[in-house]
Amino acid sequence: MNDTHWMVRLVKYISVLFVLFGCFLVFLYSPFYSRLVVKGLNTFVPFEVNEIAAQSQKQAALSENENLEPGSDLWIARQAYLKVMEQDISEHGSENITLIQARYKILQEQLLNLQREEQEEKAQAQKENIQVPLLVKNNQQAPIDPSQNVVELLNWNSSENKEQIDQYTEFLTMHDLSEYEAAISNAASDIDAASEIYANKTAQTQDQAVSQPYAIVVLGGGLTLHDNGEDIIVNDYTRLRLETTLKVEKQYRLPIVLSGVEAPYMQRWLKNYDVDAKLLEDRSMNTCENTRFSSLLLQKKGGAPTVILITDRYHMPRTRRLFALNGIQTIPVEAPMPSALTAWRPSVHNYDHSRRANYEMLATIRDMWFGSTDCREVP
Repeated sequence: MNDTHWMVRLVKYISVLFVLFGCFLVFLYSPFYSRLVVKGLNTFVPFEVNEIAAQSQKQAALSENENLEPGSDLWIARQAYLKVMEQDISEHGSENITLIQARYKILQEQLLNLQREEQEEKAQAQKENIQVPLLVKNNQQAPIDPSQNVVELLNWNSSENKEQIDQYTEFLTMHDLSEYEAAISNAASDIDAASEIYANKTAQTQDQAVSQPYAIVVLGGGLTLHDNGEDIIVNDYTRLRLETTLKVEKQYRLPIVLSGVEAPYMQRWLKNYDVDAKLLEDRSMNTCENTRFSSLLLQKKGGAPTVILITDRYHMPRTRRLFALNGIQTIPVEAPMPSALTAWRPSVHNYDHSRRANYEMLATIRDMWFGSTDCREVP
């Protein structure tokens, strides 16, 4: 039997490849391709939290509100803490955050103890010197306007405030933590001693702290022009994530972190539904920066070991991995896509999902193999 001519064999090979390519295109337009990619990403992408980075969130004392009286010692200490944190992050990244948080915790305790002692002394003095107050004539003294001293009170250039700021700054950067080593000697040997000052909880409490969410983090999905051609508004990807946020916030009542340059527009959208998101991270330009800058914001606000993460299903695996590398465990809540998958037949909407799945799959492979080279260290 004669051998088949090479040209015939070539045509057969090309025909087989053409048929396979056609089948792949049909599969790409089906609802099954994107589901398969998501399943693969959730199976093979690691979500283990980086334990070293997690120490910066260990304080687990996230607060979106500052109820400190402006001008008080605690308020000035808070301003010094934020100033030191910002400066240290810009110079050293996250290297010294745990130590600064530990010193700030000690400083808070010392100021609170001093405040309690002063209140007790005043109460005791009032008991020992009970007197009937004298009546003061209405025209004897003009009423004092409490707003008169506000400018002076909050003026950082005043000698009194500057002296306190310098004193607290020195404490936050230089205070010796060795005196607390005895109190934390029973802590795990592989955990930095400073971080254990405020983490002397039982193992059961620590497990609960890791599992319970401390905040809701919402990633922006882009902006678009309003129909009037002038105003900038959130696009459909971002809008659907915000609609999901309304449902989650109603259930959990947690602080909301809005991440991305879209953050101010997202905040405005939520305010229309009487939801006030106070924590804005509006510097990030990509997913890596979303996770890194949001983590730094949570560190500055007291720490959040676990957060509820809201983004779409294709973006979720890569984002969860990056948050884990920054020391934060995530509870995923998927927001819907602008278009829905069909039940089984091929469609253009299915291709939109497949294209999104391909992008995230390639971006995840890039991040895992080469890292995110376009990710800034600090905002």
